[in-house]
Amino acid sequence: MSIGPRIHCKMGTEEETLYDRIGGFEAVRDLVDAFYARVREDESLAPFFKHTSMEKLLKMQTEFFAAALGGPIDYSGMELSHVHHGRGIERAHFQRFVEILLETLEVKGVSDRDASSIIDRVSTYSGNILSEKGEDG
Repeated sequence: MSIGPRIHCKMGTEEETLYDRIGGFEAVRDLVDAFYARVREDESLAPFFKHTSMEKLLKMQTEFFAAALGGPIDYSGMELSHVHHGRGIERAHFQRFVEILLETLEVKGVSDRDASSIIDRVSTYSGNILSEKGEDG
């Protein structure tokens, strides 16, 4: 699955992606690991991951974040709308997910500008993640 256009930023004469600015693959993998450790501790989000293979999730999310941030990695997982269909994920859940991501980015020392760009990029996928109206109950 293609994540979408790569995000690029001119830095002097070199073009640098958001992926590069936060430290490349190792930094993305570390960020995803720390982020999901926090997500799994959150009482409103933890139930969504109760029966999830964390090894597989972390691999897929590392690919997803790397690709979404302009890295040289393709996301090999299923379409987001398919993976999240019928899970009952509401806007409040997505908002909490984003809040935890922002907290994790801050702890990891990601600049405010880059954190904002990451949140903007991840938020573009909310329509593929949120349950359709009427599906929530």
